[in-house]
Amino acid sequence: MSYSNTMEIGLSQSGFYAGLNPFVTLISKAIIALIVLYAVVFPEAAVATLSAVNGLLLKTFNTYYIYTASLFMLFCLGLALSRYGRIRLGREDEAPEFGFFSWFAMMFSAGMGIGLMFYSIGEPLYHFQSNPALMQSGLEGGNAAAVPSAMRYSFLHWGLHAWGIYVSAGLCMAYFAFRKGLPLTIRSTLYPLLGRSLNGPLGHAIDVLAVVATSLGVATTMGTGVTQLVAGVEFITGTGLLINANGEPTLTALIATLVLVMLLSTVSALTGVTRGVKWLSQINVYLSIGLLAFFMLLGSSLYSLVLFGNSLVDYATNLMPMSFAVWDSSTEIGGWQNGWTIFYWAWWIAFAPFVGLFLARISRGRTIREFVIGCMLIPSLICFAWMAFMGGTGLDLELNGTADGAITQAASNNIATVLFVTIDLLTSGMLAELIKFGSIVLIITYLVTSADSGVLVLNTIMAGGNSDPLRRHRMVWGVILTLVVGSLLLAGGLSAIKTAMIIGALPFSLVMVLMCASMIKSLLQTEGRSATATQPASEPS
Repeated sequence: MSYSNTMEIGLSQSGFYAGLNPFVTLISKAIIALIVLYAVVFPEAAVATLSAVNGLLLKTFNTYYIYTASLFMLFCLGLALSRYGRIRLGREDEAPEFGFFSWFAMMFSAGMGIGLMFYSIGEPLYHFQSNPALMQSGLEGGNAAAVPSAMRYSFLHWGLHAWGIYVSAGLCMAYFAFRKGLPLTIRSTLYPLLGRSLNGPLGHAIDVLAVVATSLGVATTMGTGVTQLVAGVEFITGTGLLINANGEPTLTALIATLVLVMLLSTVSALTGVTRGVKWLSQINVYLSIGLLAFFMLLGSSLYSLVLFGNSLVDYATNLMPMSFAVWDSSTEIGGWQNGWTIFYWAWWIAFAPFVGLFLARISRGRTIREFVIGCMLIPSLICFAWMAFMGGTGLDLELNGTADGAITQAASNNIATVLFVTIDLLTSGMLAELIKFGSIVLIITYLVTSADSGVLVLNTIMAGGNSDPLRRHRMVWGVILTLVVGSLLLAGGLSAIKTAMIIGALPFSLVMVLMCASMIKSLLQTEGRSATATQPASEPS
């Protein structure tokens, strides 16, 4: 059963907004403009308001975030293991558009790349000093006994929950677009629940939520990446010009770097998915393999390999208890959960419209089971290996006394520099400079890939599922994203961006819950007992 020809999103046929829905586009721009103006004109008030709202949300919705993220993970695993896993996202005889390597490269670069550069060593070292298991047991951190729990919580944040959030959104969009013939956009996923009412203001409002959440999610990634990029350049050059008296990147350096990266990303976005994004993603993977190989060869290889295996078992054993543990926000352990786990769940949810739609866009022709394995299980294992070999090396250097507290101190005081501190401890001379330079290039390519993919996805939502909107709209949204990140950096730095993102993620999380319910309803009603008996879907309208 196809739902094609039932969705009328209403795109302009002429004028500047030709090819876009003017309501979704203009309302999205107005909301984002208000955020930018408020942050620039009243920076102190903006930070105070964001902090107050964020504190209220974390106190009120912490249980909701924990349970919702776990729901998305179970939704994906359940579909992959069920008879519906055989359903193809497209015609029954349709081959995937991209080969496995290109598919994986684009998916991984958009989903996790820059975050892993920022947190792969710093997060395990931070949890090495303090995490819920240590707090509950009353044990001190910073010793060998703290390593298992440090890795356990690092894996929690970068594993099945994270990718399950992305895949939930992407799977719903891919199913309704390629299997049911609806436009590749957020509102299409709710058709079984809301029907033709999605053709009007209700559908427009849902897409506006997706645009705003995506903008803030991309802003968090860009703010994180730009901070690490400036810190890395300063660490390598030692000029003292890029940091302030507190050792943090100056606003001038951050804004200049942001403008340069967004300029490059806009140029890449103009070439589309099959050229610029695809090529850059493949470069990312090759450079990532090179960096990981450096840590495998010169780092604590045997220690990290054993840590990887032990941590996988520990993660699997504790997955369910960790998934549903909720602590009072007013306690120390609750504050840790808000600052780490709930922050991550909100970040991934805010990023879900972007990564989910992008995953759907590049996954036509694959089965539901392939989609879940390729976009959830395999990336989780890659993240675990990355954390084990890079984070494990940092842990070993601290435990054997080589680091003498340098990595731990960087993780606590300036997490953006942890990668470069660790490289210097592993090697010196020309090789160290080469690896650090390669890391800088990798950060840049990850940033550009995230931003250009974000620009393409934002335009796809506003264009009613058209993944090739006019070039002028890609340029406009490249500028808009630059203004969002820049204004929030000016107002309150990276913390202001993170706070705004957590607030923006909440309403879209409700949409995602409805998306999952809608897909389950459609599967039960239209796919039949064999789960392969439906007619081939028509092309998305």
